[in-house]
Amino acid sequence: MEHQTLAEASAALGALAAPLLLLARGRALLLAGLAGVVVAEVGLAYALAPDAFELVTESALRVGFALALGVGVLALAVGLVRFPAAAPAVLLVAAPFRLTVGLGSQEASLLLPLYVGLTAATAALVYRMLRGQVTTPVPLLVAIPASALVGLTAISLLWARDLHAGLIELVFFYFPFAVLLAVVARTRPERWTGTALATALLSLTAVIAAIGLYEAATHDQLVGKHTITFANAFASYFRVTSLFKDPSVFGRHVVLGMVVLLVLLWLQRLRPAVGLPLMALSAAALYFSYSQTSFLALFASVLVVGFIAGDMRTRRILVATAATLALVGGIVVLATVDGEPSNRFTRGRSSLVRITLPVYADHPVAGVGIGSQPLVSGQEADGRPGKHRNASHTTPFTIAAELGTLGLLAYAAFLLSTGRALLLTWRRDRALGLTLIGCLTSLVVHSLTYGSFFEDPFVWGMVGLAAAALVFLPEGATESPLPETRAVRVRAKPFPAQPPGSPGR
Repeated sequence: MEHQTLAEASAALGALAAPLLLLARGRALLLAGLAGVVVAEVGLAYALAPDAFELVTESALRVGFALALGVGVLALAVGLVRFPAAAPAVLLVAAPFRLTVGLGSQEASLLLPLYVGLTAATAALVYRMLRGQVTTPVPLLVAIPASALVGLTAISLLWARDLHAGLIELVFFYFPFAVLLAVVARTRPERWTGTALATALLSLTAVIAAIGLYEAATHDQLVGKHTITFANAFASYFRVTSLFKDPSVFGRHVVLGMVVLLVLLWLQRLRPAVGLPLMALSAAALYFSYSQTSFLALFASVLVVGFIAGDMRTRRILVATAATLALVGGIVVLATVDGEPSNRFTRGRSSLVRITLPVYADHPVAGVGIGSQPLVSGQEADGRPGKHRNASHTTPFTIAAELGTLGLLAYAAFLLSTGRALLLTWRRDRALGLTLIGCLTSLVVHSLTYGSFFEDPFVWGMVGLAAAALVFLPEGATESPLPETRAVRVRAKPFPAQPPGSPGR
């Protein structure tokens, strides 16, 4: 690949700069880390698409679009300087959506709205920091494991077997999401932040669920026709995708909204006359996704939320229900798979696991490098062509193959520290902590059979919200007063306007 030296040097720079950005305790180091990440991004992007600049400037229409995009970023940055607490809500609204962008002879589906919002939020953060308005660091409980994960992932590009795929992972996911975590974690929430976040997510869920039901009624895909229409043509059921290209991705986002609804209804922060119809709408749309992974993620989230928030009687009921369902499910599985190949029953997942584990066995220490598991699985396991068909779709196995035992340790540390941060958030704010616990549970479970855990901006944004809670919310449990059931709007517990100190670092 051309510009390999530039790519490796930029990855090495990013492996130092991204951890510095997260670990910095002062303004100078924070700016140095951010500058290093920007330089690394530019170098990696040039190595990935060296003709990108020429493509942007080859026509007046594209130049005009780029200028309009720059003006939009500037305007949004000015707004976020004035209302910095709005940054998490802006990023949440932009996070789910991808736009197809032409890059020469190739097309890429990019999180362009998120990148625009993140650029504006970062610029606003830098401006406020230069004016002395931002002094709080990211809590070490979150910063250390996230830094280790991003640093190891970046440096693994030096031995990556698939340099092109590794560049895509770093340019479009790991480095931008490290910035996302740093920005959200350093954003002081206001009293209306919780309401804004809940309203934004529930509104998104209602829209994408309604579109999914429209697709189910008309059997017409709005997005992703080339990827799902063929499968629907040969199936006895019609899977909807709404504004996404994959039914499982659609299901994952619907589950997030359902978890928020569950928490708000459980804590009586949302009137049942409003919450229950939204829950019914979401459940109906989720059904037509036929995403087993999303159903499992929802079940796990409900179990975890109920076990944490419920009393002893509720916990016993949940444990008994879960055990009964597991037993019945096991019997059904045994009866269903009798005489059937495991690969067919698991929709190909078992064969993908079988071709992923040998890669880890052959490269147990540091793996084959970021983004390289599909290619190496095809080359070393059974020689099948086609990288995309060899992707493991299981986050722990992908990490084991690409980053080895070192990666598994970093992955485990990230999950454990995140779990600890969520529990500390739960002790500070019941609604926020319980919502984050439920949502991240669904994302972790979903990633066990679908993958794309660290490539999901919601993961990094939610960890950032937990980090912000550790800094800005006072220690000690905050029992939330239950609002009257006549309330119509979402009523999230307000954040303190002037939080004392920076506990929990």
